[in-house]
This record gives sequence, structure tokens and C-alpha cells, in this order.
Amino acid sequence: MPTFEQGDVIRVPFPYTDRPIRQHRPALVISRGGVGAEQQFLWVLMITSADNRRWPGDVDLEGRYADAGLPAPSIIRTAKIATIESAHAGRIGKIDEDLLGHVLKLVNNTIHAEASAPGQS
Repeated sequence: MPTFEQGDVIRVPFPYTDRPIRQHRPALVISRGGVGAEQQFLWVLMITSADNRRWPGDVDLEGRYADAGLPAPSIIRTAKIATIESAHAGRIGKIDEDLLGHVLKLVNNTIHAEASAPGQS
């Protein structure tokens, strides 16, 4: 089974919420290695084209998309988290530590904001 690290950019069959299909897309590994009893899963964030409509929390890869193994300007969508099987992933690049820290901070802030929102228990 392939192993991945936090900050790796991988290509995975990413699930769609509005369609019963999966398409191979880039994603950023945010888990510290594998997740689950046999470490067979990864937590990832969707990476999409910079041409797409922006969402709150999106992180622009600016001039760093080539280092991440991406062919075009892209954004990391911090609101689009998925659990995928690592066996279906392939590493294509990596983001630098500063950018990874920024992304993880945004994800962490979102999680804490959701947990403390009114009506949550």
C-alpha cells in the first residue's frame, strides 16, 4: 500500500456530492499519514482550477502549482474535505511547509468555528 505524508499532492478518484460518479482529481493530503485501523485511508482537500468560482477559505497556489505537480494555476479548497483510500492514490507533487501551515490553520479555524456555532451540540 502506498504511503503519503501531510503536504503531498496526489491524484485520486474524488467523490462528487451531486453525482454518483468519481473523477480523478488532484488533492492535498492533510492527515499525518494513514487513518483507520489499517492506515488505509487519507484525509484530503480538493484542488481545483483557479478559473473556478472562489469559495471562502480557498488558498491560491499562485506560482507554486508546478512544484505541486499541477499543470495549471490551481486553488486548494479547504472546505472540501474527503476521506479516500490510499490504495487508489498516486503522488504527483508536494506543497512547501509554509503553505501547508497556512492551509492547516484555515482548516483548523473552520472546524473550531463549526463546533462552536449556535445550535451545535
